Amino acid sequence: MVIHVVVAEDMGLLRSALCAALSSEGDIEVIADAADVGELWSVLRRERPDVLVLDLKPELPESAEVVAKVVAEAPGTAVLAMSHRWSPPLVEAALAAGARGLVSKDVALPELVRAVRTTAAGERVIDPTAAVAVLSPPVNPLTRREQEVLRAAAEGVPLKEIARRLYLAHGTVRNHLSAILHKTGARNRMEAVRVAQREGWL
Repeated sequence: MVIHVVVAEDMGLLRSALCAALSSEGDIEVIADAADVGELWSVLRRERPDVLVLDLKPELPESAEVVAKVVAEAPGTAVLAMSHRWSPPLVEAALAAGARGLVSKDVALPELVRAVRTTAAGERVIDPTAAVAVLSPPVNPLTRREQEVLRAAAEGVPLKEIARRLYLAHGTVRNHLSAILHKTGARNRMEAVRVAQREGWL
């Protein structure tokens, strides 16, 4: 029995390499590939593959929404999600949305092939990288007060309003935001929000 696979990956070189590597297996045939989500839907409707190898970005909730839509629109297709960085929220969201397998993007080819076969057989597979993300999540570097400031910032609240809402001096809020940017490695408030949400710190 040949396993029909679609590969969805926005990086052209990696997408081509994945297609070539998987197609070299006697029991796997890559029948199509997609460079973006818009292209993915037409490919899935046309091909109805057994397995979709899907690149997941660390950002939430967009990634989970894509998985959920695939499961809803192509229920016969098993989703094998790949990510270059698994975080506890991403693992939980992907599984809750219906992904049958989770693998790291730097997984060895034999492991990827095994994951494709396992998910095609109706079984679940989670590689060690994703499992470790759940079992040993990174420690939250943000203090309770910094989390409160960042939550307010996520709503787009101006600094003066954040200070008023949290009963803090304007300068104190600026100091908290400076510390938050340093700890998250972000360039601005909204990037810090995205990093904190991705890592499960908010």
